[in-house]
Amino acid sequence: MKKNPKRVRYAVVATGHIVQVAVLPAFAHAENSELAAIFTGDPEKGKKLAKKYGVPAFHYDDLEQALGDEKIDVAYIAMPNAQHRAYTERCARAGVHVLCEKPMAASEADCRAMIAACEKAGVHLMIAYRLHFDPATIEAIKIAQSGKLGELRYFSSVFGMQAASPNIRLNKKSGGGALLDLGVYCVNAARYLFRAEPTEVVAFAASNNDPRFKETEEMHSAVLRFPEDRLATFTCSFGATDNGVVELVGTKGVLRLDPAYSYVEPIAHQLTLGGKKKERVFPRGDQFAPELIYFSDCILKGRKPEPDGNEGFADVRIMLAIMKSAKSGRAVKLTPMTPQKPIKPSQKITRPPVGKVKLVNVKAPAK
Repeated sequence: MKKNPKRVRYAVVATGHIVQVAVLPAFAHAENSELAAIFTGDPEKGKKLAKKYGVPAFHYDDLEQALGDEKIDVAYIAMPNAQHRAYTERCARAGVHVLCEKPMAASEADCRAMIAACEKAGVHLMIAYRLHFDPATIEAIKIAQSGKLGELRYFSSVFGMQAASPNIRLNKKSGGGALLDLGVYCVNAARYLFRAEPTEVVAFAASNNDPRFKETEEMHSAVLRFPEDRLATFTCSFGATDNGVVELVGTKGVLRLDPAYSYVEPIAHQLTLGGKKKERVFPRGDQFAPELIYFSDCILKGRKPEPDGNEGFADVRIMLAIMKSAKSGRAVKLTPMTPQKPIKPSQKITRPPVGKVKLVNVKAPAK
């Protein structure tokens, strides 16, 4: 059977740090995907990146016209969180599929509007959860559901970094803050490891009078109650040293991932059963090319992608409940929600890591 030679044409909307170090280089590893255009608000940056990647660069104001002129199939949206809705709606109206960075949006209303806009336009919407295609993550899910750990009882995680200032991630109006930027990983991990949706949250926020956090909190800590009396706890921070750990504890064993969320380091598993520890290291790979490959394959085959807008909405509603609890000092109940579709082992896609990239007019988000 011959492979379909068609390549899906992408426009990358935004040229920030994650786009330059990971998204743009990933096209070299995505055989069914083609970088066809770049959108930026910085003409100088656009000129340099256009020359580097051999594609035209356009201003955001020219989005609709350029999407049509360049025959774009998919827009990869990596704008600030608060702008995800506007750009998703613009691309959907232009008849272009959307691959949107997480968190999906900064409000439930925006999430619903994005889903509705794509459904109305008949285009696919996928949220860029890179770990849903990562071998280490998929193996962790396999272990969690295998029964090896016994009955799953609790999940715990920490995820932190020292955020550089000034930084769009510290801007409230843009949808910044450690919870939306880092906490989304912890919430999503608890959900895919428990394969369930939480029913209640209790949370706290803290900032330690750091001038960086005049608009957004430095950190959030939360406890999520899941069905079958399981608990998930996590702390995320923009004022702590780099760290990212997950522990899943059952009645018979413990699975620890350290680091758990990185795309620049190998991910290590430590499985403890009956007092015996077994370690496995998953080599570093390109976590962004698999998203492109998978989404392009869905488009070429007319298949609905996962993780979709409902997956993104599920995390956003939980994070907003965490914010509400931290502000009120009270527990917040969550409306029952059908668990999202489980991540499939078939979604595991591996590609070699991206090399060192020279940045153009952008600084790293961490100190």
